[in-house]
Amino acid sequence: MIDTVWKVKEKNPDKGSKDWLTHVLAKNRGLITPQKLQEFLNPTLDQILAVELSQVETSVKRAINAIKGKEKIIVYSDYDADGICAAAILWETLYDLGADAMPYVPHRIKEGYGLSKPAISKLAKEGVKLIITVDHGVTATGQVEHASSLGLDVIITDHHVLPKLLPKPFAMFHTTSLCGAGVAWCFAWEIAKKLKPDYKEKLLEKLELAAIATIADLVPLTGGSRAIVKIGLEKLARTKRPGLKALIRASHVNGKVGTYEIGHILAPRINAMGRIEHGLDSLRLICAKNQNQADELAQLLSKTNTRRQDLTTKAITNAMSLVRDDHVVGVIASESWHEGIIGLVASRLVEAYKKPMVVISIGENFSKGSARSIPGFNIVEAIRASSEFLMDAGGHPMAAGFTIETRHIEAFSAKINQHSKSLITDELLTPLIEIECQLETSDINHHVLAQTELFEPYGVANPMPLFVTKNLLVEDVRTVGAANDHLKLQASGLSAIGFNMGRLSSDIRPGYLVDLVYTLAKDKYAGNGGLQLKLKDLRVKN
Repeated sequence: MIDTVWKVKEKNPDKGSKDWLTHVLAKNRGLITPQKLQEFLNPTLDQILAVELSQVETSVKRAINAIKGKEKIIVYSDYDADGICAAAILWETLYDLGADAMPYVPHRIKEGYGLSKPAISKLAKEGVKLIITVDHGVTATGQVEHASSLGLDVIITDHHVLPKLLPKPFAMFHTTSLCGAGVAWCFAWEIAKKLKPDYKEKLLEKLELAAIATIADLVPLTGGSRAIVKIGLEKLARTKRPGLKALIRASHVNGKVGTYEIGHILAPRINAMGRIEHGLDSLRLICAKNQNQADELAQLLSKTNTRRQDLTTKAITNAMSLVRDDHVVGVIASESWHEGIIGLVASRLVEAYKKPMVVISIGENFSKGSARSIPGFNIVEAIRASSEFLMDAGGHPMAAGFTIETRHIEAFSAKINQHSKSLITDELLTPLIEIECQLETSDINHHVLAQTELFEPYGVANPMPLFVTKNLLVEDVRTVGAANDHLKLQASGLSAIGFNMGRLSSDIRPGYLVDLVYTLAKDKYAGNGGLQLKLKDLRVKN
């Protein structure tokens, strides 16, 4: 196994001023002018509205004509948290603006990802004249052609990376700078601006949904996306939505709802329905007006999420036995894996093996694949380089999905590994921990913690600050948790916890010196107002 590299970004910080750490964190994030720092620390609505989107006028004009002409409109969603939140934002807005609009959430297993030709044909027979996609569409070349042949216009609103062969919709409202729900929110804003300017306040409330989607979809928290999350979290703290209130209660989230609570607790429950049941129930929850109905749906989401967790755990155990060391891109496949959880399996395998992973759910004739990558390797490009074996493919540099003829899986595995061998270097495969700077024990105090909190919300492209402190004397070491899987340290008067690091306890003894890499947090369990180091990595010096 390759040792993890610790990279300290600021090796000699100037600690002359009381706010020295603010300057270190700003410099490490490229915020080199006071204006850039202020824009980052205090994002505004203007930063969202400044995001450049394609074909704005054409898209908005067609939507307004459809609203005024009482044409039947379908908001055609994806079934993940981003797509569900996007559908809620746009459908609610269109409905409030007087449109004859309905949402459509496809069934993952029966209909697959994105637009489907049978669904388009059915909607055409029902008199639909305009389909607006949210969080998908850029790869739907044949589907858009089919819609046009039946007299339906399609407006694509999407954020995925554009393929070489583009569909030809009526208009494409697109940027890669936001999540799908962020794009849908901007589209709703542009329409409402023309039809009902006083709808602005309601749309600002809907940023809570765009924030959930941005975090769930792992979009970099910079620019407009950071503004969406910052403002959206403020709205979520006082949400009026019965569905969100019910989901927070059912998830046993107490206190502040931040990026962690959304990413690890709330969003997985929204996603669970689309993964193994029907995403429509998640949309029903988000849009619920009745608290009793919302409570029932929130319980359904939580139970479904528990089932999803069980399926995922079993699949991961099975998958780990199939990973080959000689593959630079792991490609594994099984008939027993539910296609709704293969993306989660791929993510866990990347964590375990530190290389890109492709996980395929085998079907009789066609199979579904999901891929996750490592920083610096564009997985969607690698998959598209094997396009002769694929029915479709789409996604981002770090995550992608595709459909493949089952008979081509082995050939695809060989081709993607051949393509990637020269691109995936030892440097890319070496686990890297990026550390803001070194702290001495005297630096670890509430004032320093307060400076880190200025940079919230944390997420992709704005990670929670990691620090290193060296040569700490171990005073006590033990394991905690029901399965003794967490490491608890007392070192040089500091309290530290290492979640899922209990296995390291046998290597450490009181009297040893250790170097610790950690995030700084309030110690919620001790109840004494102290600080706690949340460990990311450690090295024993003895």
